[in-house]
Amino acid sequence: MKIHVEAFASAGDVLGRESLEITLPEGSGLAELRDELTARYPALEPIWPRLAVAVDDELAAGERVLSDGCAVALLPPVSGGSGAPPRVALVDEPIDVAAVERSVADPGCGAVVVFVGSVRDHHQDREVVRLTYSAQRPMAEKALGRIASELEAGGCRVGIVHRLGEVPVGEASVVIAVAAPHRQAAYEASRTALERLKHEVPIWKREHYADGGVAWREEEPLSGVGNPP
Repeated sequence: MKIHVEAFASAGDVLGRESLEITLPEGSGLAELRDELTARYPALEPIWPRLAVAVDDELAAGERVLSDGCAVALLPPVSGGSGAPPRVALVDEPIDVAAVERSVADPGCGAVVVFVGSVRDHHQDREVVRLTYSAQRPMAEKALGRIASELEAGGCRVGIVHRLGEVPVGEASVVIAVAAPHRQAAYEASRTALERLKHEVPIWKREHYADGGVAWREEEPLSGVGNPP
């Protein structure tokens, strides 16, 4: 049977590609897939314990049996930024901050909190010139939508827009807007949305330095991605 493998961020670097087809015997599972991949790409073995693995856009655990034609995604820890609600989006161009704020406006909400996360010009004493963001797009959109919907169940209106691709220093990589009847609820929902985004959404950040170096920022193991609410 044929298995489609997608590898993101540092896992893609190890494989030297973002996707490939693997042929396995019928009845094989994730253990057999791991054995085949690490035999072909020995450098994958030391990072495998850090990876989350998704099968057909759902996180998989244990010795899951695979089926012919299924898609397996290798997901490193994420940066510590379709069916999605209209106020939730992944975009490939500069984020319109005012538009995200307008998307949550409501006459019944007396407080609006807008968080803008922008690219800073340094990290650990190294000069940063830009960031590159990539994502497992269907899973990321689903996770962002789930975060927004669950927070809105508490009476808020939530907008989350994350940029992908190259983002220069000073430009926004993520905008979170929350409207609520009272300011405390808006502050709390905004903070919760950001913290959950960092842990649950498969978006990866690669830093490009002035000295020509690059590095993936893989810090937070994924949790909850693709699971039903």
